[in-house]
Amino acid sequence: MAIVKSKLLKQLSENYPNFLKKDLEKFTDIILNEIKRALKRGDRVELRGFGVFSTNIQKASIRRNPKTGEKVNVPEKKTIHFKMAKEMFKKLNNDK
Repeated sequence: MAIVKSKLLKQLSENYPNFLKKDLEKFTDIILNEIKRALKRGDRVELRGFGVFSTNIQKASIRRNPKTGEKVNVPEKKTIHFKMAKEMFKKLNNDK
C-alpha cells in the first residue's frame, strides 16, 4: 500500500498535535517543492538516514512498440534515481 500526501499529513498531525494542519501542509509542500526544484536543476538531494535522489539522463533511442512492432523514436530524457541509505535498508530488512 502506498502512502499518499493526505495520509502523510494525517499521520503528521496525529504525531504533532500542537502544530496546525495548514502549517504542516505548507511545510510538506515546501520540502517536496524544494526536492523537485533541486532535481530539475540537476542537483542531488540527500536525506540522511533515508536516501539520495539524483537524476540520470537516458539517451535517445529507437525502440519497438510491442503491440504493433513498429519502430518508435524515443527522445533523450531525465529520470530520477533513488538510492536508499544503509540505515533505511537495515530497518526495512529488520537488521540490527
